[in-house]
Amino acid sequence: MKIYTNQINESWIIDRVISEWNENNKDISTKKIKESDIVWIISNWTWEKIPKKYLKKNKVVASIYHIDFDKFDKKEEQNFKKMDQYVDFYHVISKKTKEQLEQLTNKEVFSIPFWINQENLFYIEEKLALRKKYGYLENEFIVGSFQRDTEGNDLVSPKLIKGPDIFLEVVKNLNKSKNLKVLLAGTRRQYIIRNLEKLGISYKYYEMVNINTLNEFYNILDLYIVSSRIEGGPQAIIECATTKTPIISTDVGVASEILHSDSIYTLENFENAKPMVEYAYKKSIEFKIPKGMEKFREMFKYLYES
Repeated sequence: MKIYTNQINESWIIDRVISEWNENNKDISTKKIKESDIVWIISNWTWEKIPKKYLKKNKVVASIYHIDFDKFDKKEEQNFKKMDQYVDFYHVISKKTKEQLEQLTNKEVFSIPFWINQENLFYIEEKLALRKKYGYLENEFIVGSFQRDTEGNDLVSPKLIKGPDIFLEVVKNLNKSKNLKVLLAGTRRQYIIRNLEKLGISYKYYEMVNINTLNEFYNILDLYIVSSRIEGGPQAIIECATTKTPIISTDVGVASEILHSDSIYTLENFENAKPMVEYAYKKSIEFKIPKGMEKFREMFKYLYES
């Protein structure tokens, strides 16, 4: 059995996932599609770049990360149906997306969150030295958000499925009682930055950081906030869990599968949300490499033998 994953080269998390998969599964991976038995469409938005002869000849599994039914228009539906005719099985990273996807296809859907590489993301004891490295004081309350929040077509409008308006409401409330500092990373943060400046809330912004810096960022936070309305993961939930970063989240993606119910909030009750660090950390252990890849290998074996 040989598995080929389509490449995207977008300097995004999926590039990291592909690299880690190939490195840790050399016995069943190939970078040459003509040698493969299974095509893994890991970036479904680029599936049309794959030669159709291999989609017809090979077994095909496609990963779907989230579905925004508010934007699922006729064009989206046609694109999905076009891909669906080649797909044998689907993979999603949360049970919520599985429920969505089953409304669109009768193909079998596997829900398996992505693994975490514990060599790159881990808990660091020396918090004070780390905070000092990035210019933070011990008495400052650092809130983190490492994702996009602004639409790419105008770099002004909020990307509402990511809930930047919700994030701002939460930090505005925290700013009343804490010496608040916001740490942002990732591209397209214009909407949050503009509004933090209007609110007079101090922030630092790093557009793109490497995995070592990302790990250090998690380890200096007092709180990470997921404020999305729709998500596939996000992977930040598992990353916070494994680095023992306090986190609260809206009830999206894998949140209810990893976090304690006390850590999940709505806009109406976010003041009562409590990070349950040890609970999340224990949940994250099963996703560490190599254990976190075992269910993927089982899925591919099932597909190959079916």
